[in-house]
Amino acid sequence: MTTALVGGASAGLGAAIAERLAADGNDLLLWSRSTERLDPIAATLHARHGVKVHTVAADAADPTAAATVADRAEELFGGVDICVLNAGGPPPATADKTNADDWRKALQLLTITPIDLATRLLPGMRERGHGRIVAVLSSGVREPLPNLTYSNSGRAALAAWIKTAGREVAADGVTVNGVVPGRIDTDRVAQLDAAAAKRTGTDEASVRAASIATIPAGRYGDPQEFAAVVGFLAGPTSSYVTASLLSCDGGLMRSMT
Repeated sequence: MTTALVGGASAGLGAAIAERLAADGNDLLLWSRSTERLDPIAATLHARHGVKVHTVAADAADPTAAATVADRAEELFGGVDICVLNAGGPPPATADKTNADDWRKALQLLTITPIDLATRLLPGMRERGHGRIVAVLSSGVREPLPNLTYSNSGRAALAAWIKTAGREVAADGVTVNGVVPGRIDTDRVAQLDAAAAKRTGTDEASVRAASIATIPAGRYGDPQEFAAVVGFLAGPTSSYVTASLLSCDGGLMRSMT
């Protein structure tokens, strides 16, 4: 039985990814800031798919989170085969309205904690000759998004680490990749739409309609569609894909890289 660790699994993309990996037969360790929302998800996944599902509370904005989660994974599984790096986003901010304290919080959340966690798990993966690290990124790593300065920067740094680490561990049977979402229909995107509506003096329905008008697929993505891409990268058939950033965006992004 393979094992998987999924961050931010209490809602949104994290919960959808946990569902996909459970359906693929992986035992799971789910983590987020509190187990209050995780425990019902764990019980449902166990009942639905027959896999073992554990939970642990840790806040990705806390410098001790990576050690807490890695130690729990080692205790339960003796290491993990799959690690999904995923956390919520920091507050919106324009580039001229940032401050040092919020930079520290954002970089801990989006860059330092995920890299610290992956670095703790990589030695075991390399020793076993197999492992999958998949990071949930943002379209801002390719086309910086207005009013999301902290997210654009923190996730871009994580993407640079993915490109570097993926090359370094490829010969050991370990892959390191990122998935870049477009407008996926989650609570986080709804919050961003609400913030945009407030900022522009319009309503959320108008913001959503304007966003959909820029997406060739003509709609927001379903979280399960995104989770399917993560499931591919976490599975055995993706063994020759590493140090890559795959988009799941309905054709939204125009950039060539």
